[in-house]
Amino acid sequence: MSSYLIFAYGGVGLCGIGVFGFILHSHLLRRLIAFNLLGSGTFLILVGLSQSGRGQPDYIPQALVLTGIVVAVAATALALVLIRRWAALTKHATLPEDQGPS
Repeated sequence: MSSYLIFAYGGVGLCGIGVFGFILHSHLLRRLIAFNLLGSGTFLILVGLSQSGRGQPDYIPQALVLTGIVVAVAATALALVLIRRWAALTKHATLPEDQGPS
């Protein structure tokens, strides 16, 4: 097994953990962390599978991953601000449909 397939399998594992955490947790900050794990797993899969048969990297998927990382950091910062604002307004860090009957 080559090293790039190990990275791809690791990315699949991260995606699985991210999906599981996103479905399981109702706290918005935990969901954001799970969503970031899902994105990191996707980036790792793209980099792991972008190797050619001769072991030479393909630069287009690597450039897409680098751009995706920059966008993911900006989206995470925006999501943190929105979660903080939501928690300040409602005194809850969950969405109303996730809280259950009161």
